[in-house]
Amino acid sequence: MDTNQRKELFSRAFVGALAAQVGFRSSIPDVDDDSVDLILKGRGFSAGIRNPQLEIQLKCTAKNNGCDDYFTYQLSIKNYNDLRGDDLLCPRYLFVLAVPTETDGWLSHEKDHTKLKHCCYWMSLSELPDSCNDTTVTLHIPKVNLLTAESLIELMELASIRGVAA
Repeated sequence: MDTNQRKELFSRAFVGALAAQVGFRSSIPDVDDDSVDLILKGRGFSAGIRNPQLEIQLKCTAKNNGCDDYFTYQLSIKNYNDLRGDDLLCPRYLFVLAVPTETDGWLSHEKDHTKLKHCCYWMSLSELPDSCNDTTVTLHIPKVNLLTAESLIELMELASIRGVAA
C-alpha cells in the first residue's frame, strides 16, 4: 500500500475514533464524486434538527506548513468548489490531519495507552469566495480549529440548528 493510501485510512481512523468517543455514527459514501469522504451523523439533538449530519472531506499531510496561528494546506480547486456554498443539504467541512513524515511515527504504543499522532484541523469553506486559480487554492486553517471530541460536538450542535462554523 502506498503512503497516500495509508494517509487516507489513517485519517478515517483518526476521525472515526473521535466520532466513536462522542457517539456519532459514521459512514463512507459509495462514490466520492462530490468531495465527501465521510459522513458523521448525530442523534438525539433537541434544537432544530434531531439527527444532524456533517459531510467531511478528509486530507492527511506530512507537510506541517504555516505559522503559530495558521496551518497552510493546498486544496484542489475541485474540492474547494465542492466544499463552498450555502446550497448544501448539511454543513461540509475540510478536516486536515497533519502526521509525521514516517508512518512509524503516526502511532505510539505504551503499556497502558496508544497515542495517535499528530493533530487534525477543521475548516468550513462555505463562505469563501470564488477562486480564479486553475489547480489549487492555498488555505490558511486557524490552529484554534483543532479537531477534538469537544469541537466535533460543537460542529454537530451547529448543524442541528442549520448553522455552519465560520
